Amino acid sequence: MAKDNIQAELKFEDLPDYSSVLGKLNKRKDPKHLIMGNGFSMAYDHKIFSYNALYDFIEKLEDPVLSKLFKVINTKNFELVMQQLDYFIEIAEAFDTDKKLTQKLKGANSKLRSSLINAITDLHPEHVFEIAEEKSEKCAAFLNEFLEKDGKVFTTNYDLLMYWVLMRNNATKGIDGFGKEVLNPKEVKRGEEPELSDLYWGKNKDDQTVFFVHGTLPIFNTGIEIIKEVYDSEHYLLQNVKERLDKKEYPIFVTAGNGEEKLKHIRHNRYLSFCYEELTKMEGSLISFGFNFGNYDEHIIDAINKAAKQGGIPKDGRRLWSVYIGVYSEKDLDHIKEIQGKFKCKVNVYNARTAPIWN
Repeated sequence: MAKDNIQAELKFEDLPDYSSVLGKLNKRKDPKHLIMGNGFSMAYDHKIFSYNALYDFIEKLEDPVLSKLFKVINTKNFELVMQQLDYFIEIAEAFDTDKKLTQKLKGANSKLRSSLINAITDLHPEHVFEIAEEKSEKCAAFLNEFLEKDGKVFTTNYDLLMYWVLMRNNATKGIDGFGKEVLNPKEVKRGEEPELSDLYWGKNKDDQTVFFVHGTLPIFNTGIEIIKEVYDSEHYLLQNVKERLDKKEYPIFVTAGNGEEKLKHIRHNRYLSFCYEELTKMEGSLISFGFNFGNYDEHIIDAINKAAKQGGIPKDGRRLWSVYIGVYSEKDLDHIKEIQGKFKCKVNVYNARTAPIWN
């Protein structure tokens, strides 16, 4: 367990701002990386990407099973409801409870997961151009601070905001590992037009710099390939995603309730597993934004600790040395003080309100 770095008497108003953290890290030779949680999307529009908004969407479905679940557990937090459901199912199976009850719990769990995906899709901005150009450019500059300096960007968000920003601003260093294959190479050699495949993951994974650790709306598993949905001449990207959902095809989403269950889900998908492994291989420093390291994020802390290479520092000194956690309030700061001992590297905090994400 690492020695506490954050002093108990430290107050929120005394925290360093984001620019001073950057200035400090940019003087070092080691790379810096970024991990973002729902706070990134909330900073864009809290009315869309909050638990309250998702809960209100589910309520309008008027599904009696889901409504009863939220009422009994008394929360609007999807992750907590899913966590409790996972526990209920484990207990029911362990004690060989009524099979009908177990099946009903599993059905409710499945319904909640699919409803969450549908809620995010339906509440989402319709297309990239709904993001004001000034906001898009500001966000791209924020991301490129890492991508253009040999850093990597990790996100646990499901939405399209980061993908849209990188695409719209032609961020050439933002590589997600997907690429197209030429289906008719012989004909191309004879001068014919190339026929291209769908966007498959793996072609560019060695150069990958952008990682959706919990999946995202446009990434689907066909059972054979990991593919990414794209725009076409007739539809915006989100419209194509909705068409897949209508056919009961669901994107790669980690919607489990706790860190252990999330990691199990990750390990059963080669794309997610690759993203997670890259998180465990970070070197230098990690900055977090909009990520509170709650009870549902133990698997992320474990990955950070693996990157810190506890048990022996390599001779070349290449490891993750420190994490800089952005906090929004005194309450957030107190939470990080309480959990800092879980980290095996140096823990620092900064005022997340000063990070220039969208404006």
